[in-house]
Amino acid sequence: MVTLKSAWKEISRKIIDKRRFETRDIVKRLKVITGHDLIMKNYPVRTPRVAFNPSIHLFGDKLRVYARVIMGYYTYASAVAEFELGLEELGSPERREYEAEITVIPDTKYDLWGVEDPRVYEIDGKLFMTYCGRTVNYFNVEVKSERTLPVTAVYKNGEWKKIAVFRMPEEIRTFVESDKNAFLVKGKRLMLYHRLHMLNDKFYLAVCEIPQSVLESEALREVEIGENLTVMESAPFEEKIGWATPPVKVNDEFLVLIHGVDKELQAYRVFAVLMDDEGRFTAVTPFYILEPREIYEKYGDRPFVVFPCGIQKLGDKLLISYGGADTTVVIGEIELETLMNILEDNRVY
Repeated sequence: MVTLKSAWKEISRKIIDKRRFETRDIVKRLKVITGHDLIMKNYPVRTPRVAFNPSIHLFGDKLRVYARVIMGYYTYASAVAEFELGLEELGSPERREYEAEITVIPDTKYDLWGVEDPRVYEIDGKLFMTYCGRTVNYFNVEVKSERTLPVTAVYKNGEWKKIAVFRMPEEIRTFVESDKNAFLVKGKRLMLYHRLHMLNDKFYLAVCEIPQSVLESEALREVEIGENLTVMESAPFEEKIGWATPPVKVNDEFLVLIHGVDKELQAYRVFAVLMDDEGRFTAVTPFYILEPREIYEKYGDRPFVVFPCGIQKLGDKLLISYGGADTTVVIGEIELETLMNILEDNRVY
C-alpha cells in the first residue's frame, strides 16, 4: 500500500535525481531600489538604512512593493514598508524617490525583534501576508528554541491585522530552533508551507493542513500545527533549501520558486517547481534559474544572495521581487514560455 508519506518521498527522490549544480540565469533585471530611494512618511528617520526581501502585488497598472526595512543596525530589527511604482517605470534605469509607509511593525511577543521577509498573496479575494517573526527570545541565550515563528496578517479596512502565529505541538517546540519561509495556500485544503530548522541543525521543507477558520480570525491567536509532511530535501550540493514565493497559477498547475544555499560558497540561488492541485510536485528546473551576478547581489549586508519573496503573473511574463545581498529591492522578469518549456522537459509526475 502506497502511503502519502511514501509517495512524497518518491517524488522528492525523483526531483533530487534531476537537479544538478548549475545555473542558467533567465531573469531579466528590471529595477533596483535602495533604502535611500525611500522617503518614510510615518517615521522620524527619513530613509531606511537598507530595504530588501520584498513581496509584490499588482493593483491595475501599479505594483505595490512590501519591503523589509532596517532603520538601524543595533539589533537589525525589521519592519515592513510599502510603496508603489508604475509598471511603466520597470526597465527604466532612472533613479527616483518613492514615498513609503511602515505598515507592519514588531509589536507582539512573536515578532518583538523583527518582522522579516513578507510573502503577500490572495485567498478568496482577501489579501494576506505571512512573515517571519523574530520572537521575544531571539537574543535570549538561555532559550534556544522558537527563535522565529510564522505570523499571518490580513489586510482589512486599510490596514494589516495580525491574526495567527503558527507553532508546532507543545511536545516538539523545544526541538524547533526556527520556523520561517512561510505562506498559506488554499487548494482542496488550507495548507501552511514553511521551513523548519531543528536543534539538530537539520532543515525540513514542510507542509501541513491548517483549519479554514484561521482565515476568519478577528484577533491574533496561536494555531497549533498538525502533522507535517517533508516534501523535499536538499540536493547533495546544498546546505539547505527554503520556500521563496507563494504559488502562482499557470494553466492547471501552480508554479513556486524555491531557494537553495550551496555548501561551498553558501550563496543563495533559485530554482522552480510545478505543483498540482493536491500540492504534489510535478516538475522541476534541473538547474538554478537565478543566481547572484550583479554587484548589488554579490555585495551587501549578506553577500551572494538573491532571495525572492514575491511573484505576479503579467500577461506572458512573471514579475518577481527579491532582495539583493540583504541590501536592495530588485524587480525581475521571467519569460513564462521559457520557464514552462524547461519545466515541461523535466516532469517527475
